[in-house]
Amino acid sequence: MRQLMWFRSDLRIQDNTALAAAMGNGPTVALYLISPQQWQEHDDAPCKVDFWLRNLSALAGELARLNVPLLVRSAPHWHDAPKVVAEVCREHAIAQVQVNDEYGINEAKRDQQVAAELTKIDVGFHGHLDQLFFQPGSLLTKSGGYFKVFSQFRKTCYQRLHTALPQRVATPGAQAPLDIASDSVPDQVKGFTTPDDALRALWPAGEDAALERLATFADEQIDDYQVQRDLPAKPGTSQLSAYLAAGVLSPRQCLHAALRSNQGEFETGSAGAVTWINELLWREFYKHVLVGYPRVSRHRAFRPHTEALPWRHAPQDLAAWQEGRTGLPLIDAAMRQLLATGWMHNRLRMVVAMFLSKNLLIDWREGERFFMQHLIDGDLAANNGGWQWSASTGTDAVPYFRLFNPISQSQRFDPDGRFIRHWLPELASLSNRDIHNPAGAGGLFGPAGYPTPIVDLAASRDRALQAFKGLPRQEPEDD
Repeated sequence: MRQLMWFRSDLRIQDNTALAAAMGNGPTVALYLISPQQWQEHDDAPCKVDFWLRNLSALAGELARLNVPLLVRSAPHWHDAPKVVAEVCREHAIAQVQVNDEYGINEAKRDQQVAAELTKIDVGFHGHLDQLFFQPGSLLTKSGGYFKVFSQFRKTCYQRLHTALPQRVATPGAQAPLDIASDSVPDQVKGFTTPDDALRALWPAGEDAALERLATFADEQIDDYQVQRDLPAKPGTSQLSAYLAAGVLSPRQCLHAALRSNQGEFETGSAGAVTWINELLWREFYKHVLVGYPRVSRHRAFRPHTEALPWRHAPQDLAAWQEGRTGLPLIDAAMRQLLATGWMHNRLRMVVAMFLSKNLLIDWREGERFFMQHLIDGDLAANNGGWQWSASTGTDAVPYFRLFNPISQSQRFDPDGRFIRHWLPELASLSNRDIHNPAGAGGLFGPAGYPTPIVDLAASRDRALQAFKGLPRQEPEDD
């Protein structure tokens, strides 16, 4: 029976559950859909689309070695997908379509509609657990609901990992050649600009590049991860998030690399390895939240009562934050890093998110959308989860009265100002003391000057506290 492997956010041949299932069941044809209208609705960044296309091109080469032809079809919006997939199935006498499950509301609806359309022509549709360790719904609280607190979710994950460690899937061998020509992969998609060469060079495409980055991190950096990950001037993080978001790496590959470096332990041993495995579980947690509480896919707060927060309409402040000219050096350096590289250091994501949602009291959704429009690793679950955590509107939310002070964060995690000097060269001549708060030293600095802070940190903190204190107290409702 001829199989169709429909690739989405799983652009690899190694440890790919659906691909292994397809090639184990019969001659396999691969499919990828170009969906610019849907990508624009999801605020996907141009650098992300470019990265995915580059990885799709690399995947085409890997598939060719397996004698699997890759078809590239246009389905501008996901509501076009049922018709397009069905046409491919009819054209190539496909008996079954194999996919790896995705978890947002739109993704789930798309797959339901495709499956229904394929039923009309007697074609099977089979989804597989692949981008998660555990099936959503298989890890529940004692009362039978989805977890709302990460620490409890993590404990349950640990218990399950002890008894059922997710295993990697073998890479299929080459099949007999098919008389089907592969399509070319486009270099770009209308509506999405191509990023500059400097940004592209930071994110080489393909499984080999991703696995090399993973091996280097696991062999040389993971033991120091617990400390180094908080220092933005140092290469202390794995920078694998873009590869995970595109599915060029699987979470199982990451978990097993960490376990290898830590003698098979995920709760004890190297503090760095344990901390990084916990980050993989945070990623898992937020995807389970998408399924258990679908309102977060609908631009709604996880904690509904926080919808009553009196967010400010302050377009000038929002623009200053977006463009890296708030007058707070750590905030501005972080935003310039995002604009130049398509990526931002994780601690800085929290710092700039708290600054926008609390010091500026601007709706967290403005920041969530801006991040998605610029992140090469943009992922609905992780981005939404991080923003709602920082804004104290989400699952396991940071207490509303906790606000990261960008000056003290800068002094603590970039004490010599190395990160700030890299991204704000106009402040390079300042001392290690003054660079964290130029306004405190008085005057403007650098040939082009540097703005004074757009907000008073103490007064804005008090404003945020009053806004949250005015909310009714209630627990998150279930969808």
